[in-house]
Amino acid sequence: MVSLIRQLDEVTRVAGDVERIRACCQTWVRELRVMLDEAEDYVDNFIIKVYGQTGQDRKESIAEFASELENINSRVSEIMNRRPRLGAPPILEEIQQFLKSRFSFDETALASCMLNYINLPYDLQLSLLFCSAFPGYYGKTKGALIRVLVAAGLIQEKPGELMEDKAQEIIERLVDLGMLEEDQMQWDKFKVLSPYYELSFGVMNANSDSIIPPTARYVSIHEADNTIPNMNSLLHSLFVSAKEGLSEASSDCLETVLYNAKRMQVLDLENTQLKSLPDEVGKLANLRYLGVRHSEINELPESISNLRNLQTLDISWSGDEFELSNGVLNLAQLRHLKMFRSINGGEVRVPRGISRLRNLQTLEGIYAGGGIAKELGNMTQLRSLEVRSISEDHAGELYASIMKLTGLRTLSLTVERLMVSDDSSSSLRYENSLFPCLESFSPPPLLQTLELTGHLIEMPFLPNLKCLLMGDAYKGKRMEREFFRAGGFPKLEYLTIASDDLVEWAEIEEGALPSLKELRFSNCMRLMVLPEGLQHVTTLQMLELWCVHEDLIRRLSPNGGPENYKIKHIPVVKYLGQMMSRGFWIQ
Repeated sequence: MVSLIRQLDEVTRVAGDVERIRACCQTWVRELRVMLDEAEDYVDNFIIKVYGQTGQDRKESIAEFASELENINSRVSEIMNRRPRLGAPPILEEIQQFLKSRFSFDETALASCMLNYINLPYDLQLSLLFCSAFPGYYGKTKGALIRVLVAAGLIQEKPGELMEDKAQEIIERLVDLGMLEEDQMQWDKFKVLSPYYELSFGVMNANSDSIIPPTARYVSIHEADNTIPNMNSLLHSLFVSAKEGLSEASSDCLETVLYNAKRMQVLDLENTQLKSLPDEVGKLANLRYLGVRHSEINELPESISNLRNLQTLDISWSGDEFELSNGVLNLAQLRHLKMFRSINGGEVRVPRGISRLRNLQTLEGIYAGGGIAKELGNMTQLRSLEVRSISEDHAGELYASIMKLTGLRTLSLTVERLMVSDDSSSSLRYENSLFPCLESFSPPPLLQTLELTGHLIEMPFLPNLKCLLMGDAYKGKRMEREFFRAGGFPKLEYLTIASDDLVEWAEIEEGALPSLKELRFSNCMRLMVLPEGLQHVTTLQMLELWCVHEDLIRRLSPNGGPENYKIKHIPVVKYLGQMMSRGFWIQ
């Protein structure tokens, strides 16, 4: 098996370069690519399967593969023996020359990166390939990368384990290896570092003017400019983003692409401003990931109910009138349903019976009225839940259901928005209401991340919380020391506060935030005073100040600011597009 993988690896390199170097090899390369695509699919699936097996299961899988192995080996050898002899330099020299002509990397750095990439374990190579499907400048959240890796079939499911946990480990390993990095300017966004992004063979990164090779299986079109090139029936994964949306002609082309792409498993159409999805989507029997973020879609085609293998459905930031039909209840394998919209409260209404989706782990953007709040209590497999437009008529049932979700790790709660009169302009505006019945809320024991958007009177006791995001949660001008009580947040590492009203945080009670690593203030435009006692939170590694009062920045300045003593121990301090590190402002 090892020799076969090496041989296929050589074929991949040959097929990728000879086509460009020797025009007379085109016929041979075409035949080689067709055969390689079929063989690589088989080998990929086998390796991923075996990685997750032990003992007798592993032996049986290897035995099943043995007969096909001999056939693949003979076909590879037969085609390789017919390779044209043109006196070409050794294959590694061909690759080096090709890369030097295309990229301006230092030769030593290039060789080092190539060696690092080649020496990666097979599952990490495949994972980096899929992470590279997104343009280098276009970060994706860790959650999105995890969902794509799972949908692409790179993770083998084991009893008692979640594939998403394994995918997260892979992402973290790639970060540790310096191949993925977290964007310092965007929360929870990751991207593949150059030159690894350029060296990830296998993904066709294209724009609308590109000619897609007839055997391309992984295609990323990140500068669509209103058009989509034609593609082939071997397509495994397609990622498309368009700055100005897709033209009508491109939508027709997409319909043709989907009609032919029977093998497709991943379809990501972000920022395309599509108004509708073609019915052909429902014929993609192998589809596991469907993303149409930032679209103008108000409904999904009825054929969506045919996607019995679909794992992720991401319709976030979709059309203004979006509602899910009963067809979604047929998606028995669905693991992640993301639905946030940008208008009003951002909620999406789902059909009764949503608890039938027993594999669902992520449910975001849901409206819990109409009996849904009570039904959520049956979805004990949920790990991430986002509920919007919470009101008094269902808050009690919602909190009772949430307390039953013992596996919940991430929770986001947003209250309904009320229309109020703006005294300053005599106009009407929307404002978040007070959290109803919160005194009866006791969070699940494993909850790590909590986002609260709405007015709070006091904070609940949250002993296991690692991340807290408070959006418009504090209505007063002065936050007293009792708001974060000592012993209330022993494990809290990340705290974000957004408030239009907050002017001063008086004091941090000793022992209140013993594990805090990152503190963010976002859109606190009246904030003028940071808390006394902040200088004693020695665990802090980063402070971010986004849209705060300019007098606060002046008082925190390392150049004689009277309150700089509160933050001078923090290694990194960011303000808007600037960064202050170890006492110096850095542009």
